[in-house]
Amino acid sequence: MITFGPAMLIGFLFMGIGLLVSWRLKTRFKEFSNIPSMQRLSGREIADRMLRDHGIYDVRITCVPGELTDHYNPMNKTVNLSEGVYYGTNAAAAAVAAHECGHAVQHAKAYAPLQWRSKLVPIQQVSGHVLNFVMLASIFGGSLLAEIFPMRTMLLVIVIAYGCIALFSLVTLPVEFDASKRALAWIERSGTATSEEFQRSKTALNLAASTYVVAALGSLTIFVYYLLQLLGSSDE
Repeated sequence: MITFGPAMLIGFLFMGIGLLVSWRLKTRFKEFSNIPSMQRLSGREIADRMLRDHGIYDVRITCVPGELTDHYNPMNKTVNLSEGVYYGTNAAAAAVAAHECGHAVQHAKAYAPLQWRSKLVPIQQVSGHVLNFVMLASIFGGSLLAEIFPMRTMLLVIVIAYGCIALFSLVTLPVEFDASKRALAWIERSGTATSEEFQRSKTALNLAASTYVVAALGSLTIFVYYLLQLLGSSDE
């Protein structure tokens, strides 16, 4: 019989850790937001300068609602900044804006891990739908599902789905870390921040990166759990 209990506990554990890290990130971001930068450049201006310094002129900078909803969309080449980052004139806003532009630079330079992640997006989405279906079917029609599909087959499906999600999470890590590295290097090189502001930017990006690390560890742990169940089922 397939057991979801331990996997759910693992998921809740890492979800809790992720929420704690996210809370810490938002707390520090608000703290840094109250300290205006020396040059008073907004996140939008920071993004514009970084893109131009890298010779990128075909990427639009937009403002999106929400808190820390910033992201780069390679499909329509847009750097989407949350309101706090778009209008913010502080080290945290500068760091996030530069980080998202780091993804635009990756795209322009055909950075391999970014290309891999883009190709994995639909696979990761399908895997999530498959896992939702299997879990709901197990809860509301477990006996019928067991008659139609052998347990080993179901475990194999779960392992493949979680494997795809874990792979996506792992590929995301170098993409995010590299974007932060590019952002910090540009901030330091361009002279848009003082040494203290640079350290605040670095702190903000390190906290942001830790959320991806937690997500990757969580998905990898659940994948290993079901993989061990699959290997153990071969003896039955």
